[in-house]
Amino acid sequence: MEQNPFAQASAEFAENPEPRCASVLLLDVSSSMAGDSIHQLQEGLMVYKDQLAADDLARKRVEIAVITFGGTVQVANTFVSAEFFNPPPLVATGDKPMGTAVLTALDLVKSRKEEYKAAGAQYFQPWVFLITDGAPTDVNTPQWAEAVRRVHDDEDRKVLSFFGVGVEGADMERLRQLSKRAPLKLKGLDFRSLFEWLSKSQQSVSRSRPGDQVPVSNPTAPDGWATVG
Repeated sequence: MEQNPFAQASAEFAENPEPRCASVLLLDVSSSMAGDSIHQLQEGLMVYKDQLAADDLARKRVEIAVITFGGTVQVANTFVSAEFFNPPPLVATGDKPMGTAVLTALDLVKSRKEEYKAAGAQYFQPWVFLITDGAPTDVNTPQWAEAVRRVHDDEDRKVLSFFGVGVEGADMERLRQLSKRAPLKLKGLDFRSLFEWLSKSQQSVSRSRPGDQVPVSNPTAPDGWATVG
């Protein structure tokens, strides 16, 4: 007999009744990321994992999913609490179907929120964190136009927080088109500092109550990891 996914979710929340903060990492693993970029990104993911797992509250409240796009879009990790998160190995290949990847991320968040509601679980506003080093190769498709529309609509309705981060070579104009908030440009390949900031920010969120406004440090400060794109 096929199991009811909502029944499985209820059992999951009975075991860990903490409020949840869903975080989707939307990672460009196209061929242009080959070499040092993909290696530094992989190391940054390990920093993110270790720092969240070391925080007693964040490890139970922050949930992480990983979606990669390089030739195809892959859900490399569905949502799992930080204490059980293991970063997937990243391999650079193919083009950048970014619009399709964004739609996949938004659908994943929507589905997870339905599970929260079905289980009666509290949750924080989800985060979608996009990292790319180029231009979307599906920009002239309905998927890109729909991705832009849905990101703006979800931000307007405060359904989620969407962050766009450009690595050297990224098409910052397309990121500005996609994101309601100003995209950020990574300084060099400092993925470590980026993921340290992301971890600390989500630790701060996890120590609050759902619905609270939580200030986070400015990543574009002089000692930050980014500049305004």
